[in-house]
Amino acid sequence: MAPEAVTNARRWGLAALCAVAVAPAPFTAIAARNVQTPPSPHRSRPLPPKIRSIPYPRLEWPLEISGSQYAPVAWSDVAGWRSDDHLQAFRAFRASCVPIVGQQKTPVEAKALGSSLSEPCRAARAFEITDSARARSFFEEHFLPLQISRLGEDAGFVTGYYEPVLEGSRTRTDVYSVPVYRRPSNLFVRGFKQDAPSLPNKGQVFRKIGRRKLVPYYDRAEIEDGAIAGRGLEICWLKDQPDLLFAQIQGSARVQLEDGTTVRINYDSHNGYPYMAVGRILIDRGIIPKEQMSMQKIREWMDQNPEGANELRRQNRSYVFFREVPLSDKDEAVGAQGVPLTPGRSIAVDKSLHVYGTPFFIEGELPIQSEQSKTPFHRLMVAQDTGSAITGPARADIYYGAGAEAGRVSGRLRHSMRFVMLVPKSLDPVARGRKMPLPDPRPSDKIAKLFPPVDPLKDQAKNQKGVAKSSDSAARPSATHATNADGRSKGVVVTGRVPLPEARPAIKPGPDQYRRRVRQYRNSQ
Repeated sequence: MAPEAVTNARRWGLAALCAVAVAPAPFTAIAARNVQTPPSPHRSRPLPPKIRSIPYPRLEWPLEISGSQYAPVAWSDVAGWRSDDHLQAFRAFRASCVPIVGQQKTPVEAKALGSSLSEPCRAARAFEITDSARARSFFEEHFLPLQISRLGEDAGFVTGYYEPVLEGSRTRTDVYSVPVYRRPSNLFVRGFKQDAPSLPNKGQVFRKIGRRKLVPYYDRAEIEDGAIAGRGLEICWLKDQPDLLFAQIQGSARVQLEDGTTVRINYDSHNGYPYMAVGRILIDRGIIPKEQMSMQKIREWMDQNPEGANELRRQNRSYVFFREVPLSDKDEAVGAQGVPLTPGRSIAVDKSLHVYGTPFFIEGELPIQSEQSKTPFHRLMVAQDTGSAITGPARADIYYGAGAEAGRVSGRLRHSMRFVMLVPKSLDPVARGRKMPLPDPRPSDKIAKLFPPVDPLKDQAKNQKGVAKSSDSAARPSATHATNADGRSKGVVVTGRVPLPEARPAIKPGPDQYRRRVRQYRNSQ
């Protein structure tokens, strides 16, 4: 190879090497510019929002009792808790556990406590408790106290009821002429068989006419006038209508017959009309002052005004039918749960909200000793019964036993009291509340401006108005005055939909029109 070629080759090779060495320089600079420096440990950066998975996981919500407000409290904050005789309450609770533990099917009605009482009930049946201190420890170990009341109120309301002891006969006589009816065969409630063992104490009730026609059942006035008489529905006969009315209000009665035996009757069904308190009517009419109202006052007024009593009684169109129950004189009345009631420990509650067997601690002052007394009342009660007039989350009817004295005490109870509901620990609302997800973070101002909140109801109203205006504007075209760019007028411009002319009627030409057209055609040629 010539020396010049070698020299040129070396030059070109050196140039190529320089080109190769210089070429990556721009790419390195670009990469260096694109690489971000790691943040300083002293500089805090906001974390990206955590995206939730959809659908959201199913969580156990805290207790939801319709129309109520509740707050967890400590046992030490429950006034009178330690001074009560918890052994009596434990025995009443254990009696309620028999149907709770034996229940095999899931309750149809979804309630706040559901089937959560089964665990404390199994524990209660496993232990033999014979003193009040151990009974109190049992409730503190298995339950949590929640102070409960109606929404917007700070207390509940209690009344009292009892089992009347009445005189009667198996046959009608001149003295005993008021029948006590059992459930008629033509009484029908939607969703229940006619021979169902128990029917709801609220809602519509019908009677069948023929096979398909249903009409409302007879009211009190029609039944007292003999609408169902002579059909063999009489269980026994009483002296007067007030006796029957008070037996229907209390839901049970003991009827002492002339031969010394006793007939026990319990609530079975009703005629579908809402209960109207006759005491409220007397208060509204100014006959008995509110502060003096009691069942004894009502009975005295009815005995002194028989004609007015008939009219007053028929204002309450509700009528109760009974069934005879095989109980002895020593047995207490049976509540809606199906267990014998305990005087002073059993209460009737709203069965649409509460589960039978739920313990309630009720605290306040009641006129137990006399009408004017304020006896301290701190007692643990058990929900074992219900009534059509017992509605609300903190509403109870206290059972006081049978007889005249129980009637006098229960008849003057109409007082506000504080309610503490004992909830099984498995339904701890505080523990469940900690698992509840927080709401999504509030959007930024920019996002809020781009997507302003809307009210569907207002938008629907605006859309309806817009449709009405558009239809009016479509029917009536509007005219505007238009101008050119130099300001000179172009005339009137019609905007909107212009109606089309009506279609030309299709009329067949007659013979004269046909000849005229032929003549015009020939003349044009």
